[in-house]
This record gives sequence, C-alpha cells and structure tokens, in this order.
Amino acid sequence: MPTLGIDLGGTFIRAAVVDAKGAIISSAKVAVFDRKPQGVVETMAQAAAEAVKKAGVKVDGCGVGAAGQIHKDSGVISVAPNLGWRNVPLGEMLKTRLGYSVKVVNDLSAAAWGELHAGAGRGAQDMLVAFVGSGVGSAIIADGRLVNGGGGVAGELGHIKVVPGGRLCGCGEHGCLEAYAGGHNLIAQTKELLASGSSRIMESLVYDDPESITPVTLEKAANMGDAGAKEIHERAAQFLALAVANQVTMLNPARLLLGGGVLTHCPGIRQRVLDGVQAWASQTSREGLLVADAELGDDSGIIGAALLAA
Repeated sequence: MPTLGIDLGGTFIRAAVVDAKGAIISSAKVAVFDRKPQGVVETMAQAAAEAVKKAGVKVDGCGVGAAGQIHKDSGVISVAPNLGWRNVPLGEMLKTRLGYSVKVVNDLSAAAWGELHAGAGRGAQDMLVAFVGSGVGSAIIADGRLVNGGGGVAGELGHIKVVPGGRLCGCGEHGCLEAYAGGHNLIAQTKELLASGSSRIMESLVYDDPESITPVTLEKAANMGDAGAKEIHERAAQFLALAVANQVTMLNPARLLLGGGVLTHCPGIRQRVLDGVQAWASQTSREGLLVADAELGDDSGIIGAALLAA
C-alpha cells in the first residue's frame, strides 16, 4: 500500500503519496503562515488531505522529513533552528491529527533514503550524503541501513564545531560549521560585510538592496576580487571541504552524494569540497569512492520519508 511523505519546510509544506518503488503518485504544496507547532500540524494535515484526495487511494502511514535534531523513537523535534522550535512532539501531534502512524526523521536522513532507493544511490550499501543549502547536513548509510545513532542525531555535519566559541548557530551553540557555511549564514555574513562599508564590489552588485543577497552573490563578489567576500567564501569552502573529507576518512563510503542549493549554484564552493576530499581524505578511504550529484532534487526527502514510513 502507498505511504504519505511530507517535507516540512519553513515556507512551504509538501506532501506526496508514494508507492513502494519510490514513485510519486500525487502531491500537494501548501504555504506555511502559522509557524507555531499546532498551526504547522494543521497545514501538514491540509497538504496530506489534498495529496491523498488527488491519488484516490488509501495510505498506510506517514513519514515526515524535518530540518532539525529529532529523537528517533519518539518523533520529538529537540531543535529545529529554521522554525525556532524546541522539544516539539511533532510525531504524536500529527498522528493524533491524521489518525494513522507517523514517523518523523531528519530531512537529510529522508533525502539519503530516497536517493538510496530511487535516485543516485541505487546499488550502494555504504553511502555518505552531504547537502549544503539553507543549512548544512549529512546522512550516513552503512550496510544498506540508515545510521541514526543512540539519540537519533547521527550525521549532524552542520553542527560539528569548526571555531570553538565562534559564531552563534541557529541551534543555540557557537562555532558550528553551519554558522559559517550554511546558506542563511553566508547571507548573514555578507550583509555584515555590506554594512561595514568596506566592500565597494558588493555594494555595486546589490545596489543597496541587502535582501537581494544570496550565496551566489557572495561567490560572484569573491571571484571579482572583493577581499571581504573572498575571506567569507574561502573560510566557508575550506571548512566544508575539511569536514566532508574527514567524514570520508572516518566512514569510508563507497559513494558520496552532494546536493543542496549552495553546492548546486556555487560551483566554486562545490569544487573546493571535491578538491578537499582528494587532498585531505585518507588515500585508502578514497579508493573506489564514487562522487555523484543527488538526482531527485526537492523530491528526495519526500520520497525517502514515505519509504521510511513503509
């Protein structure tokens, strides 16, 4: 029987009915206006109902992919930086609302499972997935199984510490990789640079409209020789490259999948990650390593969440 997959975003909620092979039967997308837990649950229920109605079939359970640190057994979201949530029992709340079983997982875990079964990970048994978008995350597949860790937060690449006592991260801690290399934080650092008045190139690119800044703007300014932009860009790229290379050394995956908006649209940062894996991962861990781009795009998480629920 098909299952329901839900991608919990800060701006939109996407729901899809997915068959056992990972094919999407129907989908729906609903904007998030109320970011409080109960409001989000109602929006999720609306998206779910629309997707199920379009499919015209019954579903056997629901999987939810959410950006945050999630307890693997209870479905409690311990920390969701993008929503400002702490200790929200999303799994139980949504189960009560929908009337059937709900499994809540980290969005990168869901994406990895989707890519493993229906995307660029097919045929792999040991795989590392690293995404850099608004945040930074990774997921680990070992012997064909998703590695959750004791508390369900294994693979939190974005929250390894790269600068002890450094920039404040959305998780509430200081010095995380995400605080330097996540898309939201790249934009924040670029706005700080612009506000300092020391970046003529950046000023010319954004025409005094800081809201137009993206990580692509930062990379463009760095390539044009802006010293401040180069510093932010170089630091983020090096931290990411080192982090991914060290994960490759520790985990020895057969396949490394890269994805997320920053790695997709900022080729300079993506190339630095590739170069870093070649330069800094141990030689034995690189032997036979296949590096590929994620194939499923925005659908990876929603497909993976549905398949995990099944």
